[in-house]
Formats: sequence, C-alpha cells, structure tokens
Amino acid sequence: MKEKSKRSVAYNRHVSFLGLLVTLGIVFGDIGTSPLYVMKAILHTGETINESTILGALSCIIWTLTLQTTIKYVCVALRADNNGEGGILALYALLRRLKSKWIYILAIIGASTLLADGIITPAITVTTAIEGLESISPNLPVIPITLTIITIIFFVQRFGTESIGKSFGIFMLLWFLLLGVVGTVSITSYPLILKAFNPYYAVLLLAKSPEWFLILGAVFLCTTGAEALYSDLGHCGRKNIAISWGFVKTMLILNYLGQGAWVLNHVDTASSVNPFFSIMPQSMLFFAIIMATGAAIVASQALISGTFSILSEAMNLHFWPRMRIKHPTHIKGQLYIPVINLAMYIGVVLIILLFRDSSHMEAAYGLAITITMLMTTLLLGFYLHSKGVSRILMVVFMGAYCTIEAIFLTANLSKFLAGGWCTMLIGGILFLMMFVWVRAMKIRRHYISTKPLENYYQIISDIKADKSIPKYASNLVYVNHADKEGTVDDKLLYSIINKQPKRADHYWFINMEFVDTPDTLEYSCETLIPDTLYSVTMHIGFRIEPRVSLYLRQVVEDLVADGKVDLRSTYPSLRKNGISGDFRFIIIHRVYYPESSDNRQQNLLMTFYALISKIGIDEPKALGLDTSMVAIERVPLIIAQRNRSIRRIAQIVEEKEKYFFSA
Repeated sequence: MKEKSKRSVAYNRHVSFLGLLVTLGIVFGDIGTSPLYVMKAILHTGETINESTILGALSCIIWTLTLQTTIKYVCVALRADNNGEGGILALYALLRRLKSKWIYILAIIGASTLLADGIITPAITVTTAIEGLESISPNLPVIPITLTIITIIFFVQRFGTESIGKSFGIFMLLWFLLLGVVGTVSITSYPLILKAFNPYYAVLLLAKSPEWFLILGAVFLCTTGAEALYSDLGHCGRKNIAISWGFVKTMLILNYLGQGAWVLNHVDTASSVNPFFSIMPQSMLFFAIIMATGAAIVASQALISGTFSILSEAMNLHFWPRMRIKHPTHIKGQLYIPVINLAMYIGVVLIILLFRDSSHMEAAYGLAITITMLMTTLLLGFYLHSKGVSRILMVVFMGAYCTIEAIFLTANLSKFLAGGWCTMLIGGILFLMMFVWVRAMKIRRHYISTKPLENYYQIISDIKADKSIPKYASNLVYVNHADKEGTVDDKLLYSIINKQPKRADHYWFINMEFVDTPDTLEYSCETLIPDTLYSVTMHIGFRIEPRVSLYLRQVVEDLVADGKVDLRSTYPSLRKNGISGDFRFIIIHRVYYPESSDNRQQNLLMTFYALISKIGIDEPKALGLDTSMVAIERVPLIIAQRNRSIRRIAQIVEEKEKYFFSA
C-alpha cells in the first residue's frame, strides 16, 4: 500500500512518461471533447458561412485557448496551489484568513456554477458522440442509447474506477492523435485556413459581424474544461499538466483548423451536419464514433469524480452539509458520494429528456462556467496581491481577464432563454444552499458560549473520586466546539456536572481544527489532569474525511505506548485479565427553536438550514464515530432569549370564607 502511494506521488510530482499519460486520462477529458460540438455550434449561430467568418471564428478559438487556458490557467493559476492542490475551493482556502469577510461569496458562486455546468457536460458530450451514428443510420434511437450509456456511467461509480482508470491515459492519447492526424489531413484540402493564427481575423469578425455575441458564446465552449484542468492539479502536478497541455493544445487546434477547412470546401451543406464527423474518412467513421463515445465517457467520469471532490472540500470548509462518503478503491482521493451520484444522474437524465439533442444543449452549455472563471480571476487577483505581486501587475491581470470574461459572459447571456436558464437555475439553487449553510453555521457559532476549562479541574476530579455516583463509562469522550484555546463549551460542562453527573476514569475532550492545507492529518495532546482529563486537538486538512473514532484510537495507542495513560479497566475482574476500559461518546446537539428569537430573517434562514441539513447525515456519522458507543444530548441553541419571551405563570391564591357571624 505504501509503495503504491509512493509511486503515485512520484509521478504526480515529477515529469515522466507515466505521469504525462495519466495526466492525459485525468485532466483533459472535458476540454478534449470540445471539438465534438464547438464548430457545429458556430455554424448554428445564423452567421453567413464564408471565408472571413470561418477564419475569424477559428482565430477566436486559437486565441481563446491561448489567453484563457494557456496563460491564465497553465501559466498563472497552476502556480496558485495549496500544497499541490488546485481548484477554486483550494484557492479560497489560501485566502480565507484575509480580512475580507465577504470573499467566501466569490468561492461559493464559483463552486456552485462549476457544479451546475458539470451536470450538463455528460449530457452534451455523450449525446453528441452518439449523434454521429445518425450519419450511418439516420433512424437510430439516439436518446435511448445515450440514456443507457449515462446509466452505466453513473452505476459503476459505486465500484470505483481503478480498473478502467488505468486505461484512460492510453485511450486519450489515441484520441488526441486521432484529432490531430485527421485534422492535419483535412487542412491540406484548404491550406489558407492557417491564416486563422493571425488575430486580425478575430478582430475583424467581432467588429463587423452582427452576430458576434452568438459566435463568441459558441467559441467559449472550446475552453470550458480549463477550470477542471486547474481542479485536477493535485492528481498530476503542475509540470505534467503544463507539458501535456502543449501536446493537447496542438492536437485540438489542428482538428479545429481541419474542420474549418472542410466547412469552406462544403459551404452549402456544412450547417446541416457535424463537421467533426464529416472530416473523417468514410472507412473510419464508425471507429471515430466509438472513439468519440469513449472520450465522452472519460470526460463524464472526470466531471463526476471532480464533483465528488469539490463537495468533499465544501463539507470541510463548512459550505455544505456532511454526507456519507465512500472510498470504493485504495486509490488516494477517490470518492463516491451516493446521494450526489443519484442527484447528478437524475439531473443529467432530465437535461437529456428536456433538450433532446446536442444542438439545444449547446444553448444551455457554457453560461454558468463563465461565472466560475470570473470568480477564479477575482480570487487569483487577491492571491497575487497576498504574494507580494505589485499592485500594477495585479490590476493589469484582473482588468484584462475580467474584461475578457465579462465579454464572454455577455455573449453567453444570449443563451439564457434558449437553455442557459437551466444551468443558471441549478447554479442558483446550489449557491442559495451554500450561502444559507455558511450563514447558519455562523449563527450557531455565535450562540455557543464557552468557559475557562481550568476553573472546573477540581469538580471533575471530585466527580471521578465520588464513588456514590454510578460510573457512566471508563472513558468519556466529548467533541468540544469551543474556538479559543483553554476554553470549553458550557453545554459540555453542563452535561458532565449538572444534567446527570457522569463519573468516568478518563475524560477526553476532542477539538476538531480544519486547516487550510488539503492533506494535513496530525494531532496534539495535552494532559490537563494527570490520569483523568486529556485535551486532544486534531488538525484535519480540507480534503481529509473526519474519522474521529479511528483517530482517537491511534492517539490513545500512542499515549499508552508512552506510558502517559493506563487504559486498563478499573474493574478488578477485568483489570487482572488486562482488558481495556470502554469508551463512550457524548454528542451535544443544539436545536434551534424559532420562538427563541424575534429576528424573522434569522428564523427564516435557520428554517432553510434545517431543511438543507436533511440531505446530510447526523453528527456522529459525519465525524466517523461508532454509533453503538454514542449518546446524543439535545439542548436548545438559545436559552436566555427563549425563556425571556415566556409569560410568567401566576399562582392561584384561595381566600378562606369567613363563617363567623356576629351574634
């Protein structure tokens, strides 16, 4: 296991053929399938098909790939890594300690729109690939075949993708070679297409074409996978991605140029077919469709896995409720979230049934991801400033890319009524859920009151020594939610002392500290009362799944080995046989009662929070606790305000009747 992990790190951090091959399979699935639909989308804008239009559109594609993907993401964003991890949430983790309290809004906007656009990617890529079969058999049932493939893709997630993942790199290498070779052959039929490298034709098209915004909306689809490229930084390493991108970009451009050459040779029929399949020799058509379908599956798989990773990060950053996470294989970082997998499957199926064909899906594609890229640009600007980059360079970078992406956003807004509303609706719902969750967590933290722990050392010692109190457990464990060092949640003290005095041999207070680094997993332990009270602080990275029971067992084993704690049971019959004492976890669950607050806005927000929390799991499962050893104690989140609003009950005073009468 350790050897495999070391090999993985080796090819992730150092350039090698294996590392480059794996990078092709993991990183470039989304952007690598863009030739399937970009040129077709350009032809469907309604612009007159002629040499200036095609040269201008191709020039826009080439320089979009250069400015957006190469310069912004490969040259700049890949250097903004959090201990090797990339993506908009990893970038936010580097910046969340800044004084700007609102910066989290940029992160959740970017994350929600990225997730929204990820739902339509499997739909459009698989549908486009299967539509290629219509050139062989026009009456082929495209929708049923597409739905079958989508169902298989989502079904196999529960088993992991270790076996098929090993072949992704080789397959994508063949795919990109196919793109480049076929594109090169097609270029020879119209060599003047190479003039598209001149940005003059892009400027000319945008200046004179009345449909420039529609063309830009279609052109933008060529770079939609750039954000996923940044998100996969941790899997492959910056150098492997940068070198692989040189090869991928060359193959993509050759294919785009080849499609453009074919269009100019077949102006009359170009708009009625997909140029990608049209440039294929007839003898290779079926093979090309099979390859396109395989590439679509790889892209879909990458997007699904990426969604799991993003939401896992969001959970640890307190942007999303804790959900059940499975690890189907031993591969580091491979996750499976059953609820999300089902939700994505339903979403993809509904999109396929709603839009029916790839031409309509193109209208819904790209709008949301534009917003993600804009948010990434803003966060990158803050990052550059935090690293000491001069204000002038930061302003130039942010100004240039905010302008470019604002233009793309304006262009993509033309798709809103035609289908863009769908992804924006999904993104809006996800943003609302994340925003409510963040705000609710802040409210809950606000009402948590703490007390200095040292003031209670004596009474805890007295409770342990008081034999008249029934022993609750040999080892009593609490999760302490106090933020300040040396303090403890007052509800925790109330549970030990007041609610039901709980006598134990050892008391353990667990402090969970989620740190900005992705893979940190370490602890510190302080003995507060010798052989009685211990405080354990677990430092957990934002990509690490909390498993408190397992981690505590490891901590206790270390303490026993160092002779700092005697874990043997104090019951004589068990102690003489060397049997360890039992562990019992107490979870303090705070319930928010709307009647406890007069703040209507807060009550509404906490009501939504309660609804959102139903899609997650309860705290014991979220912390990875053995539920057979857990007791949950429910307490009101707000006590003082709740009691203040309650009317005082009046006592009935009976007056005795006088039965004495004067004589």
